[in-house]
Amino acid sequence: MQRSLPLTLLATLGVSAMLAFALPATRAAPTSALLAPDEAQAALARATRESRLAEGRAARLTAEAEAATEAAQRTASEAAALAARIQQAEAEIEVARARLTIAKGQRANLTARLAAKQEPTARLTAALQTVARRPLALSALQPGSLKDVVHVRAVLDGAVPQIAARTASLKRDLDRGRALERQAARAVEQLRGSESALRQRRSQLAALEQQQRLASRNARGAALREGERALALAEEARDLDGLVDKLGEVAALRRELAALPGPVLRPKDLAAALPPAPAMAPSPSAPPPTDFQLPVQGRTLIGFGAKRESGLASTGLTLAPARDAQVVAPARGRVAFAGAYRGFGRIVIIEHADGWTSLVTGLDRVDVAVGDSVIGGSPVGQASGGAVPVTIELRRDGEPVNPLQYLR
Repeated sequence: MQRSLPLTLLATLGVSAMLAFALPATRAAPTSALLAPDEAQAALARATRESRLAEGRAARLTAEAEAATEAAQRTASEAAALAARIQQAEAEIEVARARLTIAKGQRANLTARLAAKQEPTARLTAALQTVARRPLALSALQPGSLKDVVHVRAVLDGAVPQIAARTASLKRDLDRGRALERQAARAVEQLRGSESALRQRRSQLAALEQQQRLASRNARGAALREGERALALAEEARDLDGLVDKLGEVAALRRELAALPGPVLRPKDLAAALPPAPAMAPSPSAPPPTDFQLPVQGRTLIGFGAKRESGLASTGLTLAPARDAQVVAPARGRVAFAGAYRGFGRIVIIEHADGWTSLVTGLDRVDVAVGDSVIGGSPVGQASGGAVPVTIELRRDGEPVNPLQYLR
């Protein structure tokens, strides 16, 4: 009994020592702000889905770039693939933030539970340590003390198994705490790695865009004239809806002119040469762009048709992107307007085929110009993030439609 008792006490006292050093502080996370605890689970699911979709787009665009036979198409697909990789890195950063937030929340709850259990365990440990330090030979010199020691040892023989059983839950909590600590450390490392990858991919995209600008320098004269016309239309328009309508009229006229046949020789008998005018039939509703996607990743603030602060129904989707998030073209088309517009920050309007138009507002930086041809996923700028949302509208012949119906 004299040899086994101290060993048992040491095992019990080890619990108290582990309580004091169970949960060391996690290494400092990067300076990017963590998510709110109540948003972490939803953000984790959303960002995981966005990361998977961006990875798929990047793989598809990379394959298109490798298969392209024209230099312009190959460069456009490479830029879009890089933009998709940037969005993938942005989503992975959100995943890491969410996991770190969840781990920190669970760790805080566990620390509170351990703190509640620590005080009675510490008192018990102090009493056991007092008994353990009292030499048996010294007890024999005191009258009656040897009998008391025998009684105490007998009591401890029955108490120690109960103590071990009750402290088993503490040991499990401590093991859980260490697992949470490792989980948080992995999230921090993932966050650092994703931010490093994001910086690298942004540098690659900037270099590729510089190459594109140099290659298209000879064609800038026509683009400048188109930009001037777009700015003139913006000055004439009463509001953003009026600007979209005017640009739609210009696009319709451009399509009509492009559909006209080339010049033919005039016949001698002009009346006899003219065919009868065909009956005008309504054109069927054209399908939306096949490569349509949201221009930026982020939490949805206002859905299509929801009431805005003004009391009017929303004609698009309002998203809350991360700071400096990559913004891409929603689908293949031609840039009809790019620049600042009254109260909407910098905006981009893209004409798609068959009367479809997309409008993106709330950009901090625009990287395209009027007249540029883009494909779905082409980089068009960066979002401000923070308190500045990004809005995407999709219109068919000027009428807003719900973009979520046409996501791939």
